[in-house]
Amino acid sequence: MNENNWKFVKKRTAVDGAVYVSADQTRYRRTGGAELQVEAAFQRRIADLNYPVPHVLDEGVTDEGHYYVVEESLGDQTLHDQAVAALDRRRHLADDVVDTAAQVAARLLRAQAAHRVQPTPGALRQWMDCAGFTENVFQENPDLDNPRTHAALEDALDCLRTVPLVQGHLDYGLPNVLPAGVIDWQHHGLVPLGYDVFPALEIIAFKGGTKGYTASLDQRLRYLAALDDASLNATGQPINQNLGAYLLIKALFFLALMRPTDPSRTDKHLKWQYRRHLFTKGLEQYERTRTVDTALFPQLEDFAAGHSAGDHP
Repeated sequence: MNENNWKFVKKRTAVDGAVYVSADQTRYRRTGGAELQVEAAFQRRIADLNYPVPHVLDEGVTDEGHYYVVEESLGDQTLHDQAVAALDRRRHLADDVVDTAAQVAARLLRAQAAHRVQPTPGALRQWMDCAGFTENVFQENPDLDNPRTHAALEDALDCLRTVPLVQGHLDYGLPNVLPAGVIDWQHHGLVPLGYDVFPALEIIAFKGGTKGYTASLDQRLRYLAALDDASLNATGQPINQNLGAYLLIKALFFLALMRPTDPSRTDKHLKWQYRRHLFTKGLEQYERTRTVDTALFPQLEDFAAGHSAGDHP
């Protein structure tokens, strides 16, 4: 493959590889190791199931021994990029971004619902441990590895026992969504139906305002209503009632790998304490109502002010 036809875009997160774009902007080339080969095989399978994903056009091994995948481009702006570009003084998402997010999410939800996976014993718990990085979270935060936390997690699992399992993304959010589909499936695995798409606007709050935008209550409700409609049409049942359980797991996910190893990095220490605070807030809400309202989460800036004043642990 002619290296001169490709322009470097970025390093790939969590893997030893990179992303390149073709000169005509119609293809992307990703490099990596064995995990990329697994991802490409998975992406081929779900493309055949009408998942909204890029089609794999070519794959192989470079002269240097690196695995590569060439896939079609779904566009040059993710919905995150569009959201940032369209920011107004209110910092709310542009309505057209919300509408597009709902359309893509509904497409993915319908494809997932049409291809359910027969669960094996322990599959739901395995999803929880994988999606929530529970081993890492409890290792870094041993005080949270307690009966109270585990009781809430067991309740969430009980609520999800009858939800179909499907092939999922596990890292779904606006940075991985384009109007034409969903990219970056490196963390794929089995998920309860709706786990990928329903929390997509809610999880913006876990970033504490650092994304630059927020979703208003009306936008969140409109997005969820569109997905409930898609779920009703695909399965005969809504899924919105599972959002609280999904957000409890997301609170673990956003706490994972946050504890700093360098005591001089006070900025990282603050973010770790912030995510701990959000998990605790989410846990308290879930215990009371089996829901989690992320609109009640403080922004990082407000938490930092209170933290320095001694208002938070």
